[in-house]
Amino acid sequence: MTSTFILGIESSCDETAAAVVRSGEETISNVVASQIATHQPYGGVVPELASREHLRAIVPVVRQALAEANRTYESLDALAVTQGPGLAGALLVGISYAKALAFALEKPLIAVNHLEGHIHAVLLEERQKGNRELQFPVLALVVSGGHTHLYLAKQHGPNWSYENIGHTRDDAAGEAFDKVAKLLGLGYPGGPVIDKLAPHGDARAVKFPPSQIKHSDRKTPSREAQSAETRGGRARTPVTPQSHSRFDFSYSGIKTAVLRYVETHNMARSIDERRRGLAEVGKASLEDYLANCDEQTLDLIASFQRAMVDDLVSKTLAAARQRHVATLFVTGGVAANNELRRTFEQEAAKEGLPVYFPSRPLSTDNAAMIAAAAYLKFLAKDFAAMDFSAEAGMALK
Repeated sequence: MTSTFILGIESSCDETAAAVVRSGEETISNVVASQIATHQPYGGVVPELASREHLRAIVPVVRQALAEANRTYESLDALAVTQGPGLAGALLVGISYAKALAFALEKPLIAVNHLEGHIHAVLLEERQKGNRELQFPVLALVVSGGHTHLYLAKQHGPNWSYENIGHTRDDAAGEAFDKVAKLLGLGYPGGPVIDKLAPHGDARAVKFPPSQIKHSDRKTPSREAQSAETRGGRARTPVTPQSHSRFDFSYSGIKTAVLRYVETHNMARSIDERRRGLAEVGKASLEDYLANCDEQTLDLIASFQRAMVDDLVSKTLAAARQRHVATLFVTGGVAANNELRRTFEQEAAKEGLPVYFPSRPLSTDNAAMIAAAAYLKFLAKDFAAMDFSAEAGMALK
């Protein structure tokens, strides 16, 4: 079978990325230019700054990806680019460049959903390992700084379809990690720092109640609503409760709970001292963080992470049981968290459920996952018209 080489471009948030993937199953090159240093002073991503950094980085990043893959522009079979969801200005940089390149090269252009890319990051690496025995349906937890979604994925021939059966009502899980880290004076990005510090605290020290979410779809319709009504001689379809529940998440509550703990335990002074101490160090090591964290702070960090992991794992496995899934994917930036991986592996094993993660480099935003997700669209000749634009709130279906 003839190999297909697709150049993927990703610019949905704060990483400018380009990659060349062969036939959706082999990463030939994968280049990522991070903007962490740009956004670090602000404790989060500044959209306007992100767009400017993408403009600076996109040409050299694409050139480097082609050079590392030993491919020319002309040798590519297609180009793929993230259409959404993401920051509108950031997305437009990647889309505009991909359109210009595709037009100049007279190559087909494929628009890819960023969330589908995260799901296909897992599939890409499993195929590289030779694992082609994936069982459907697949339940995919996409968990990152901007997203916390549960998708039920099914296969129809070569194509996949997706049903969203849960999402966050407020903060994404990764956003909660970053905001708690910022509150505690640990800097940005906070997720990796909390992951490293949590084993040094007591996860049972602080009790965080589980989030309680009211689901309108779980309410039983009234008898009047359930009965069919006749209007104009035609019977309306009876209203019945949905056969499946949703599994939504909420992390604004635990973020507020951490804030209240800090206030009631008078931790403000120690946080200020930690912030100054780490600023003097510059690029802090684990030892630097530990030297600037007291036992109370480490216990709070460990307890917070434990509560987050328990919520993500318990809701995902409850959804897996209800929907009778055969395989579990956990992907996105938060999927790099060591405790999350370990807990999923332990608890999924009890259910007899295989669980797959991307490698840590493919957990965060990258272009290899975009090129991999584009391959099935290439086979189906599902190419984008040149008038498509960014969709900041793009849904996955």
